[in-house]
Amino acid sequence: MKLKWTKLIDKSGHEAGRELLAALYREETRQSLPPIAHTPLGKPYFPGESWHFSISHTPRHAFCCLSRHPVGVDAEETDRAVDLRLIERYLSTSEQRRLALAQDKNAAFLRLWVLKEALAKATGRGIGNWLKETDFDPDDPRVTCIDGCYVAILEGEHYGF
Repeated sequence: MKLKWTKLIDKSGHEAGRELLAALYREETRQSLPPIAHTPLGKPYFPGESWHFSISHTPRHAFCCLSRHPVGVDAEETDRAVDLRLIERYLSTSEQRRLALAQDKNAAFLRLWVLKEALAKATGRGIGNWLKETDFDPDDPRVTCIDGCYVAILEGEHYGF
């Protein structure tokens, strides 16, 4: 799995993400980016290719992963304020308990959220009520901090999807 990221300066997150994807694909295959299609739930993919990718962007950054396995990446700026009323809507009971024990509830929620969204992207299921069925921990080592962003990458080879 390869990851690239950039700060957004003169581009939108979508444009920067697409450029990162093209660069990663070219580095790995020595070919230009193939056409991109979308599943019925909106997951982008390369038809007929064995490569998988995921893109995420925040107001200030773009991230892209390329892998031989289903992959999902999500990022959130660490200074993003969260409406903690979302807790009951999106967190499982066990996640709510872990969040209640966290010193910084905003940071803990963001760390949980990037894991949930990375899983949604990797599996292609999208955001939905099923997110309350996950059992993530805010201290999950799959969440890293990159240039002021919490970033989670979930790859199917390692996580059973």
